[in-house]
Amino acid sequence: MYKTVIIPYTASAKKRAKLIEDKINEMTTNGYEFISVCSTPNCGAILIFKETSK
Repeated sequence: MYKTVIIPYTASAKKRAKLIEDKINEMTTNGYEFISVCSTPNCGAILIFKETSK
């Protein structure tokens, strides 16, 4: 099973990178593997995760 997470508009690249990092760490501890990230034109991001085998 796949899951997507949206990081909303964040003008600062450093803050956006930290939000992405924090979300990846959170999802990893919740049983998901990080697959990919796509930056959006409005300074946001879409993260894609895959549920790990149980």
